[in-house]
Amino acid sequence: MEKGIAEMNAERFGLGVVVGKFLPPHRGHRFVIERALSQCDRVVVIVCGKPDDPIPPELRVAWLREMLPEAEIMLIDDRYDEHDTAVWAANTVGWLGRAPDVVFTSEDYGERYAAMMGAHHVMVDRARARVPCSATAVRSDPFVMWDFLDPPLREWFAKRIVIVGAESTGTTTLATDLAGALRTNWVSEYGREYSSIKQGQGEAAWNSAEFMDIAREQTRREDAAAREANRFLICDTNAFATVQWHRRYMGSPMPHLEKFAAACRADLYVLTGDEIPFVQDGLRDGEHLRHVMHCWFEKALAAQGVPWFLVRGGREFRVLQVLAQIRERWPQVYPESDNRKSGIGSACVKPKNSRPPL
Repeated sequence: MEKGIAEMNAERFGLGVVVGKFLPPHRGHRFVIERALSQCDRVVVIVCGKPDDPIPPELRVAWLREMLPEAEIMLIDDRYDEHDTAVWAANTVGWLGRAPDVVFTSEDYGERYAAMMGAHHVMVDRARARVPCSATAVRSDPFVMWDFLDPPLREWFAKRIVIVGAESTGTTTLATDLAGALRTNWVSEYGREYSSIKQGQGEAAWNSAEFMDIAREQTRREDAAAREANRFLICDTNAFATVQWHRRYMGSPMPHLEKFAAACRADLYVLTGDEIPFVQDGLRDGEHLRHVMHCWFEKALAAQGVPWFLVRGGREFRVLQVLAQIRERWPQVYPESDNRKSGIGSACVKPKNSRPPL
């Protein structure tokens, strides 16, 4: 039986242990570990990992260390029979160098596991009443469980919609409109910011190293923004586009940049059409190069593996085209019109079974 909060808070222990796969670590896990930290002088979290886990064990360890820096995080090779409590108890004593004073779990195995080490057992939220979340549910549908994910997990699970295109084809307008429609954030084009500073300093010549720097900074900003995203992150260009601009300005490929771009995350590319009027803002090369660049983007997108499609038409029609693709690819998120706001739409999460929408 789970102990009352007042009774638990009255007990203090030396060494506490929490063990699990943490695949992935969510706020239910955080609740258990924080309970352990509140009652123990030292807490060791044992992460059980396998090389073929859908999320690398080393990454889960890094997430837990960021989420709970006060705890000690230990990674072990998960090659033991999960039903052999005696083996797990003996190994735990070996890994820790001594028997723990207390084990914190939210599972029924905890009582027997702790008893075999002569330790106390504290059951925490067995019914998932305080934090209605499980790792299985997160893996099954992270969008529905989004409110139970800490920032590093949101960075991992957020879907990245990347808008690319030649100059003056409406990439920034589409990115901002989509972010509004989906109630999420967006990442602006760092290369444009860099070019503006460069032009202001009177520098006209480019070198390949600058494009590598732009790609790295763009990606760093994307990763940071994904931590605050609402399920989707809208990116106004990414390192893939930087490869095309390197070709434009340097006239040759850069294998190191191409390799970096290929490793960057994108879940859907949207190519903006070049049929709209060209607007010169003082930074752009000129309309005579726009269609050539558009064709380069088309060819490069066709040669890579991430899904992509072309949008044309007016501002609102372009947004609706992208929302239709999102609805098709991620049906648990669907747009609903909201004429009181932008007239474009808003994104909602479909409730599943009896769970309320998040």
